[in-house]
Amino acid sequence: MKKFLKGFAYAARGLAFCLRERNFRFHLCAVVFVTVFALAFYELSKAEWAVLLLTMGLVPALEAVNTAVERLADKVSSEQDEHIMRCKDCAAAAVLIAAIAAVAVGISLFGDIARLAAAYEYLTADIVRVIAVIAVVAVAVAFVLLPERYKK
Repeated sequence: MKKFLKGFAYAARGLAFCLRERNFRFHLCAVVFVTVFALAFYELSKAEWAVLLLTMGLVPALEAVNTAVERLADKVSSEQDEHIMRCKDCAAAAVLIAAIAAVAVGISLFGDIARLAAAYEYLTADIVRVIAVIAVVAVAVAFVLLPERYKK
């Protein structure tokens, strides 16, 4: 049982490491924004939520795998190596493919122009909401970009 519980500690440590990566933080912000948007403006079915949750889990998970591949490859050899470069490129391609699929899922679930227009009207109808949206986006941008300065 102790080994089993240690596995969660290792995973938490891995998650903390992933949070140091800008792309992982970007995907995490996207997950939060999409979740809030879906809850606020859409009534998704259980099946639609299942697809959305799987999609939102897949992209950061692949970003974590990409980070692991890159770190391991850099540890194995600091020299330019064609095979290592291809491995790193393939891991990055996996994230890109999942992200493109996530956009396609988003378009299929949230592509109702009338509902998007209603959400836009709601968010822009009051100056307080506009300021709140701008503030939340600014915090997200800071979360994604600013920690890069402190990474080293």
